[in-house]
Amino acid sequence: MHSEVAQFLRYLSVEKNASELTIKSYREDLIDLSDYLVDHLGQGVKPNQVTPRDLRGYAAALHEAGYARSSISRKLASLRSFYRFAQRQQMVDSNPARPLRNPRGQRKLPHFLTSKQVEKLLMAPSLVETLGQRDHAILETIYSAGLRVSEVVGLNDGDLDFEEAIVRVRGKGRKERLSPLGRYAIEALHNYMPRRQRAPQEPAGRDAPVFVNRFGRRLTTRSVGRMLEKYIKLVGLDTRTSPHTLRHSFATHLLDRGADIRSVQELLGHKSLVTTQIYTHVSTASLREVYLKAHPRAKG
Repeated sequence: MHSEVAQFLRYLSVEKNASELTIKSYREDLIDLSDYLVDHLGQGVKPNQVTPRDLRGYAAALHEAGYARSSISRKLASLRSFYRFAQRQQMVDSNPARPLRNPRGQRKLPHFLTSKQVEKLLMAPSLVETLGQRDHAILETIYSAGLRVSEVVGLNDGDLDFEEAIVRVRGKGRKERLSPLGRYAIEALHNYMPRRQRAPQEPAGRDAPVFVNRFGRRLTTRSVGRMLEKYIKLVGLDTRTSPHTLRHSFATHLLDRGADIRSVQELLGHKSLVTTQIYTHVSTASLREVYLKAHPRAKG
């Protein structure tokens, strides 16, 4: 396979005018691949003898060797480029690298607030003015039901069922779900809704927007973001805090207090359990921090 790799590198140099550094990277990546294939398929292996299964084995070996995801992605990109070239040059009948997928990027743990920090934020709006009552109701509703900002600004009067203490939520992909409303959120909504002034252009009745701006029009997601920024500065919270942080906090606090992950998945409106599982990592990290501080033999 070394002669085919050499042809590919000449192609990069002469026809693509690739830099020496680029060619060096391709050479190292493809030599690694060739060495792996020799170990597993024997000397004299040719590109047309390699199967998708062989290449998946190579990718798995990179994982086991401890390569970073970015390094694995680069090596896989190199072999894809090589096999596209090999197919054009009729060295192979089909491209065995086509089914390969890059490793998923490392997901960052979502930022969340402690219960005390959430309480501090929820108490920040002034309840003397209507806008302060509105802001308080928005924050309570997001945290109580685990809503996205787009979901909370999209709420209509007909979505609220105070007797059953639930709210109908229109999530991503027009999917609807029912979320519970806690006592504090219901109280905040009861205090705000009779005082709001809706613009004549806005719908009335069940289609009336729950949250409106100072001109009586439906509130926008950007307006909620600006509102939250104001209260974050006011109470001195981490500047990473965003409206979505309340949703993260909602999920994390439920798991910390024993809620099962399937229920949290339903409450968040996640289609896949994998999406919800990121919060178990947050919860575990928090638990470990408590353990390290409290257990007498946790540290050496």
